[in-house]
Amino acid sequence: MYLFTEVVQKFLQHMQAIERSPETISGYSKDLEMFTRFMEKRYNGAFYIEEVKVSDLESFLEQLQRQGQAPASRSRRLYTLRSFFDYAYKKEFVKRNIALSVEPPKLQQKERTHLSESEVMQLVDAIEHPLIKLVVLTLYYTGLRISECLNLTLDTVDLDEKRIRVIAGKGNKDRTVPISDKLLPLLVEYVKKQRPKVSSNYFFATGKTGMLSPVYVNRVLGETVTKLKWKKKVTAHILRHSFASQLVKKEVNLVKIQKLLGHSSLKVTSIYTHSNIEELCEAVNVL
Repeated sequence: MYLFTEVVQKFLQHMQAIERSPETISGYSKDLEMFTRFMEKRYNGAFYIEEVKVSDLESFLEQLQRQGQAPASRSRRLYTLRSFFDYAYKKEFVKRNIALSVEPPKLQQKERTHLSESEVMQLVDAIEHPLIKLVVLTLYYTGLRISECLNLTLDTVDLDEKRIRVIAGKGNKDRTVPISDKLLPLLVEYVKKQRPKVSSNYFFATGKTGMLSPVYVNRVLGETVTKLKWKKKVTAHILRHSFASQLVKKEVNLVKIQKLLGHSSLKVTSIYTHSNIEELCEAVNVL
């Protein structure tokens, strides 16, 4: 028999061996640590993996619900447990994947918040910080995740070839994103005249620290939205949604959008095919 924590360590080592991204491994580790604490409190100490029952998993999710965790968060933690027990089953630490017997939380399908092209420009005009302004435009014109954008270096942004190379994005995958004609002159101007002379290799660099943090970018966005008196919440990730939504609106092929976003499947990309009520009205009036 194996202690639950022993199998967790083997599972995380396996994740590293198959080159899952550091963010994914960190997320799995935190979820499994949370479940371990729940079980140790429930059974007054260490426990073996074979002792875990379906009712334990259900009780864990019920506790998360009482704590106010959203269905999406609980669903993600169940996904972690399913992945973990799938590994344990394949390695014969358990006789079956008991997590498959747990009913997942019902998720309300919500349309992704996104900004229109004019709203993005209004937002950009209202941002007072020049570097954040450029980062926001880069996010909108490339669809990069905020971490991917802020991790860009002088080596991965090729202004001559008009390409951005994303190294080890989500899922530890690399991809190339073309730089649009609207964004290119802004980046060239920044590198030639505005970027501070610092030793940092980060593309978006400050004179003080040589880098930007996602927290700071989102804080500036929040303050700008408040200044504009908008009711919708706008984060860096909303700009990625806006990029995808505008491409869908302009009838760009979904497969192309999938490649630009770095999605593993078209199913994920298809969530951006939402329509507003005006577009739906136009559709029914075609008949």
